Amino acid sequence: MQTPFFLYNDFMSEHGTITTDNHAALWHGRFLEGPDAAAVTFETSIRDDMRMAMVDIEGSINHAKMLCKTNLISKDEEKQIVDGLNSIKNDLLATKDKDGKEFKVDMSAEDIHSFIEATLTDRIGEAGKKVHTGRSRNDQIALDERLYLRHQINMLKTEINNMISVLVNIAKENKETLIPGFTHMQHAQPVTLAHHVLAWAWMFYRDYDRLTDAYKRADVSPIGACALAGSGLPLDRAYEADLNGFPFATDNSLDTVSDRDYYLEVASDLSLIQMHLSRACEEIVYWATVEFSFVDLSEKWSTGSSIMPQKKNPDFAELIRGKTGRVYGDMISLFTMMKGLPLSYDRDLQEDKSSFFEAYDTVISSVKIFSEMVRTAKWNTKKMAEGCDGGYLNATDVADYLVRKGMPFRTAHGVSARLVRASIEKDCKLEELDFSYYQKESNLFEKDIYDLITPQKCVEIRKTIGGPASEMVEKQIEKLDNFVEANKKAENADSQQSEWDLIFENYYK
Repeated sequence: MQTPFFLYNDFMSEHGTITTDNHAALWHGRFLEGPDAAAVTFETSIRDDMRMAMVDIEGSINHAKMLCKTNLISKDEEKQIVDGLNSIKNDLLATKDKDGKEFKVDMSAEDIHSFIEATLTDRIGEAGKKVHTGRSRNDQIALDERLYLRHQINMLKTEINNMISVLVNIAKENKETLIPGFTHMQHAQPVTLAHHVLAWAWMFYRDYDRLTDAYKRADVSPIGACALAGSGLPLDRAYEADLNGFPFATDNSLDTVSDRDYYLEVASDLSLIQMHLSRACEEIVYWATVEFSFVDLSEKWSTGSSIMPQKKNPDFAELIRGKTGRVYGDMISLFTMMKGLPLSYDRDLQEDKSSFFEAYDTVISSVKIFSEMVRTAKWNTKKMAEGCDGGYLNATDVADYLVRKGMPFRTAHGVSARLVRASIEKDCKLEELDFSYYQKESNLFEKDIYDLITPQKCVEIRKTIGGPASEMVEKQIEKLDNFVEANKKAENADSQQSEWDLIFENYYK
């Protein structure tokens, strides 16, 4: 298939790889000619990795500081490199250089690393050629990915924390709002809306915890591993790790550049988050039907029909549910890419970023949208309560009544089942069935049975840990409230970590 002309045009630049002596072509010298333009189009990763520009600059600044400390470059060269890199950072943010000319990432470059190094050399001359001393793109890429991943994890955790807060607030307002619980999509037992949305919250609580755990394995410095075998130069890996905010450096250089398990782990976590969102959205979708009418989604988070004027569709819940397959696919792509790779670095690893970035972008946007969709929803408490009136949701409580009086549960289960059958035949509820039927089944029944099998009583008697009784729901709310507030304090502390945190945020707004 012929490559479109406009793609060739993208690579006709001084920062491309198609020359015999071009400092932007990081591997020139061995080759007498550059690659075919179509080959360059095929191999470039800059459209994916340009989002790591800020972390690449920060990593290179810290690398220059380490090189100066170990006397591999002079103090003056360090200053030139640091000033040059900061000027690139500032110009990228402003999209203009100091002369007011347009400045942006050059899409002709092989990757973001070569673009930044080439631009630095253009600005400061020979000193720019020393910034890559003691490193390979192999460990440089791993560094950029880990720096970027740390911040992305924290950004996602913040959004998940906000989402949990939204769900907790809904629970606070609906501690006594009855709603039927289901198994097999059949009426099972009454609970409360608070208890149900807190079930969602606990899913996301564990997702938050998983991300926190994954962060620990991403938070290790790879720089200094070089191509695969470390370096014969007197690099100070521990010092550079500290400059980049890592607690320590990786233990094996070969492993460092050849694995992407930190991406795979987070991609797995992303799949779990999206799965949990999808399950909640599935419930939102059927709760929004006329048949259920449990929830009325805001018009801001609904759509209409092109032909049916009356429609109000839960499209955003459906889209979150639908995007789950995309996130799963990205995770599988990453695992498939890695499964047969020999140590150490292989170009296949370039494909990690597009899959991971897509999965991440999908999940964080889904989290934000879900939060707003449920925050602005109106809950039809009357319809929910009515759903608890039918379906014999109190049948287990009839059996438990007899158990409390000494009857074996299996026997009590049979008694309750026969009373349900009698109620079906009489077309009435268990609490409406004549007392003679209860007496016929067991002399343990007293008339207080009717007071103890109302939906409210069925809920309030369930005071076991994690149960739907209001006092147990209060305990859940308290625990999640404390969790949310503690996370907010940690997020505020983290925001003071470094200058580039703010730059990073601004760059992607």
